[in-house]
Amino acid sequence: MNNTISLLLLLLSLSILVMNSTAATTNNGQFIYTGFAGANLTLDGVATVTPAGLLQLTNGTGALKAHAFHPDPLHFRDLPVTGGGGSGNGNDVRSFSVSFVFAILSIYPNLSSHGMAFFVSPTNNLSAAAPRSYLGLFSNKTDGDMANHLFAVELDTIQNTDFMDINNNHIGVDINSIRSVGSYPTGYYDDGDNGNNLKNLTLNSHEPMRIWIDYDQETTRIDVTVAPLEISKPKKPLGSVIYNLSTVLTDSAYVGFSSSSGDIDSQYYVLGWSFAMNGAAPAIDISKLPKLPREGPKSSSKVMEVTLPIATAMFVLVIGVIVLHLLRRRSRYAELREDWEVEFGPRRFSYKDLFDATQGFKNKYLLGSGEFGSVYRGLLKSSKMEVAVKRISHESRQGIKEFIAEVVSIGRLRHRNLVQLLGYCRRKGELLWVYEYMPNGSLDKYLHGQEDKNTLDWAHRFHIIKGIASGVLYLHEEWDQVVVRRDIKASNVLLDSDMNGRLGDFGLAKLYDHGVDPQTTHVVGTMGYLAPELARTGRASPLTDVFAFGTFLLEVTCGRRPVEHNRQDNRVMLVDRVLEHWHKGLLTKAIDTRLQGEFDTVEACMVLKLGLLFSHPVPQARPSMSQAMQYLDRDMKMPELIPANLSFGMQAMMPNEGFDSYMMSYPSSSMVSHGTIFMSGLSGGR
Repeated sequence: MNNTISLLLLLLSLSILVMNSTAATTNNGQFIYTGFAGANLTLDGVATVTPAGLLQLTNGTGALKAHAFHPDPLHFRDLPVTGGGGSGNGNDVRSFSVSFVFAILSIYPNLSSHGMAFFVSPTNNLSAAAPRSYLGLFSNKTDGDMANHLFAVELDTIQNTDFMDINNNHIGVDINSIRSVGSYPTGYYDDGDNGNNLKNLTLNSHEPMRIWIDYDQETTRIDVTVAPLEISKPKKPLGSVIYNLSTVLTDSAYVGFSSSSGDIDSQYYVLGWSFAMNGAAPAIDISKLPKLPREGPKSSSKVMEVTLPIATAMFVLVIGVIVLHLLRRRSRYAELREDWEVEFGPRRFSYKDLFDATQGFKNKYLLGSGEFGSVYRGLLKSSKMEVAVKRISHESRQGIKEFIAEVVSIGRLRHRNLVQLLGYCRRKGELLWVYEYMPNGSLDKYLHGQEDKNTLDWAHRFHIIKGIASGVLYLHEEWDQVVVRRDIKASNVLLDSDMNGRLGDFGLAKLYDHGVDPQTTHVVGTMGYLAPELARTGRASPLTDVFAFGTFLLEVTCGRRPVEHNRQDNRVMLVDRVLEHWHKGLLTKAIDTRLQGEFDTVEACMVLKLGLLFSHPVPQARPSMSQAMQYLDRDMKMPELIPANLSFGMQAMMPNEGFDSYMMSYPSSSMVSHGTIFMSGLSGGR
């Protein structure tokens, strides 16, 4: 009898514990989770419920996705009208209301990837969805497909220009696509000032926030409201969209959360969640929500409590050993650091962290080396993030303060086709740059490597060309300042895990404001990629980048380096080789023979002609990068190009004065052949 009573009490206690975490769905589709301990959620990917009762969607591991569903599907439509002759799926989608508390934690104050979303889906199987920018909801194949029947509200912390994101801190309303039908900078309207002023919020604030999503059946209006946890729901929503969800949602559908991770260690949490059909979502008692995990290093006070009672003699001995160790350690990891560098704090890495990440810059972690330094692969212990660390010589010709300010500016560049510069370190006679790690290495080895298995097919090459064009366009025209890359070539194009081309190594880049002429500087770059006018003026500009990009197009399509040597040890220019084939009507013969004829002839010939046009010796004849993208996307018809008399060449088109011995070292054939491209239908080349 006593055992039976004890068992009943135990079962009652467990029932109360579960009821404190979640309430079962009622007939009208209402539920509430105040924490998720014991909740019967359907989880996939890396989603999990922590012992503290938090729903953790991502764990900081890169390029993964996660989903968490309420276990039972909900009925979103009214019952069909009797005799109405309907389709059997019911009438309009009913009004519904959602509320949840979330938090985003990242190892960097202003960076995280990629975001999370609340969604309504006809299925709880989203295994075909892609991670990263697609947030685990869509993929390249399904994005925009009306058959998705998917509605979502995204909390996006990465700006993706391909998806027309407004910034890297916004909330968007998504209908069957990751491209939002309504997008709003994150913030809230305070009732105290009559809701006139938007108060900004940061999604990646490491603090819990609350969001409300309300759909009205009568007006088909979707309201999205967000506020800090301690503030009640503002009267004025952050944003509203008019969209009839009856054209989107199925009768029976699942509700849940989705998230995906990228290269930056970011963790997405849901602390509480409520839902109601035909009414306001139940209020969440914030006093009962689980606590977020503690951030930061553990206190070392316990160590001090142990060491203080040590006897005087032992204390002196230990202090002596510690002082000696610190002196040796300081010498080993010594850095140059000045007071003014504090303002650049988040972008400054410690030399010790980089030393440990590369295990002392061991040769087995060496990715490559060149004129400007060596690059090592590393793993940051604190974030478990793979990085590439470049060591370069310290140059004092430019003021170091201005140089580091420029590093920080470049570090703010955000584009899917640029390698992210994460920061720097300054030590004695060298500077260290820290980049994202690109697992597939440089494009150079695929074009000029000895192993046939590394040969890229044409589809991959054209995809990389368009990606690099998009990245250079962003540098020239779409960022806050003009960034002249100054060294666009295959060895500086790196391939990420998905074989997307990323332009990297910004060690030679120069920045200046839009509408300002760049200042004259010394000539830097690589033989074969340097525009002719650089030898006269030394002035790098977007047009000199366009010239290098034209050479890059020829290199990728032909699989040859810009400058090669024949059997007589004479230099042979790739641009001359292509122009000669075109003049003979054999342009396809210039295309890389390793492709074995498997390429889109029209597309490949277009790229070769664009390469010649972009590397035109007259700067004003070259298109801008915005025109380049229009040509590659076939949104603009290319001008008609005619290979004319080859005896009329570059020397006739350009004055000789100002050319130094470096440029005049080009073979005569390269100086008298290219530039004989006459155009029709292109006004000034711009």
